[in-house]
Amino acid sequence: MSRISSLFKKLKQDHRQALIPYVTAGDPHPGQTLDIMHTLAATGADIIELGVPFSDPMADGPVIQQACERALAYGTSLSMVLDMVAGFRQQNDDTPVVLMGYLNPIEAMGIDTFIRRAREAGVDGVLVVDLPPEEADSVAPRLAENGIDAIFLIAPTTTDTRIESATQFGTGYIYYVSLKGVTGSDKLDLDDVGSHVQRIRDHSDLPIAVGFGIKDSQTAGAVARLADGVIVGSSLVNLIATHGDNPEQLTESVKELMQSMRQAMDN
Repeated sequence: MSRISSLFKKLKQDHRQALIPYVTAGDPHPGQTLDIMHTLAATGADIIELGVPFSDPMADGPVIQQACERALAYGTSLSMVLDMVAGFRQQNDDTPVVLMGYLNPIEAMGIDTFIRRAREAGVDGVLVVDLPPEEADSVAPRLAENGIDAIFLIAPTTTDTRIESATQFGTGYIYYVSLKGVTGSDKLDLDDVGSHVQRIRDHSDLPIAVGFGIKDSQTAGAVARLADGVIVGSSLVNLIATHGDNPEQLTESVKELMQSMRQAMDN
């Protein structure tokens, strides 16, 4: 059983939901990513989604686009991101790490090389934004053979047929995109989220984590009542952009956000 599956099994037994923060690797500087990951793990993160910076992040709003630009300005590459995960594993062998990004850097490295290096580094899951489940039949089984979960996005507009495909090839958890649009969008309709989460449950036994539009502890707590996991991205990346030149202030701000969300979810 993978780290991700074991985690969700334990959380279900404890009647708790997963808190899943997203940060862009290499932002604000490659030398700070490990410290940020360890801070997240120490302050309530159940899974860490580590974004692989890409020059054309089509699903991301301005906040994460700018994070990618900052990371790329320092030369952050997929190879460096894998090294970061390996470095994280030297001190933390428990917290699952999911790489989130786009297909181009993986194809540039070579899919077989990427999967091998991801396994060796200690990556637990891979979410490729522009790889739909219908086209993943040659990738997802190879990930599974190497103990890596293939995670897919499901949006409000996703058809039942595509949900079935995501269930067929996906493992670990399903990432439900709660809004039409990009990361960092403002309005979250909780009734709509609840109905779509239930629709996914009708097709899949995989845990469902909700992302996009979760900005504060109040929203995190509300979404936790509907799903198995809560994903926070832009709010966290915003803190990194604001306090990136002051590591101590950055650490305190990240701790405060994570602890407030964890408390709201547990309550």
